[in-house]
Amino acid sequence: MDVDAKYRQASLYVGDLPPDVTENMLFLKFSTVGTVLSIRICRDLVTRCSLGYAYVNFLHVADAQKALDTMNFDVVQGQPIRLMWSQRDAYLRKSGIGNVFIKNLDKSIDNKTLYEHFSVFGKILSSKVMYDDQVSRGYGFVHFQNQAAADRAIEEMNGMLLKDFRLFVGPFKNRKDREAELQNKANEFTNIYIKNFGDEMDDEKLKEFFSHYGKIVSVKVMTDSSGKSKGFGFVSFDTHEAAKRAVDIVNGREIFGQQVFVGRAQKKAERQAELKQLFEQRKQERSWRVRGTKIYVKNLDETVDEEKLRKEFSSFGSIIRVKVMQEEGRSRGFGLICFSSPEEAARAMAEMNGRMLGSKPINIALAQRA
Repeated sequence: MDVDAKYRQASLYVGDLPPDVTENMLFLKFSTVGTVLSIRICRDLVTRCSLGYAYVNFLHVADAQKALDTMNFDVVQGQPIRLMWSQRDAYLRKSGIGNVFIKNLDKSIDNKTLYEHFSVFGKILSSKVMYDDQVSRGYGFVHFQNQAAADRAIEEMNGMLLKDFRLFVGPFKNRKDREAELQNKANEFTNIYIKNFGDEMDDEKLKEFFSHYGKIVSVKVMTDSSGKSKGFGFVSFDTHEAAKRAVDIVNGREIFGQQVFVGRAQKKAERQAELKQLFEQRKQERSWRVRGTKIYVKNLDETVDEEKLRKEFSSFGSIIRVKVMQEEGRSRGFGLICFSSPEEAARAMAEMNGRMLGSKPINIALAQRA
């Protein structure tokens, strides 16, 4: 075994760190269990603020194991930290092997409680309850060392009560699998949703109209407290072909003088999942557009201020913002330039990288989130 591999095996990931924790604090804590080779708190590339996690490298695997066994969920600066082996193998992280998904968790269930309830089934690599502004979102993940332990946890915990909440415990599905599952549902639907047909519609009229497209299992026009139609309802066919035929033919047509919408009926959770997927997709697209317009300029001469930086780069396009990072009024030697388009940023990077600015050659890269 080479030395690097040995050290990688003795490396721990430390998560959920408070923002003011320093490397020295972590060194003092972890050196009580063994020889610490290095500690790195991961920080934002520009602001140098902590990203809330770190890596601790021990000399001996046994010391790392001892830290994992005795310090997981210890409180540091008023916040419990989360330890796990540093797993740099992307396949193991993303394959889903040994990984289970738990939902319908009581809001009081935290990382430590989740770990304690599931550790009886096998060795846990990591466990995490998902939070939003320090409030549990009611679901989490447990990653076991092997699939057999995950299978036992699913078999015994799915449907069990935990603090009066009935858990769902199932195999972890990555985004690709979830999207494929949604697509399969979309391709096999038998229930359709109809809206905008006015307040004169009832179950019988709706059934009579859609019976031309196939055998109907059930019909429901949604009504208010007085029994009057709310203008939307559902029809369930016995086959997907009949439901699809109804959607293809009737959507956009007039029913009793009203142009209606007809589409596949979706459960609330499915609608939310699709909306979330759409939101994340648009968010990522916006993020990539923004990333492509910002360049990170390093090795700046102390005499280069924001005005001079703007002047030197203005020939490449419209500059939205220039910022030279400072500390106590002095340049820290790097800055950011935001152009109005990715093409302008790319041109500036290509032509200015390595060029002398003042007494130093500058180094340029696309600014990215850490």
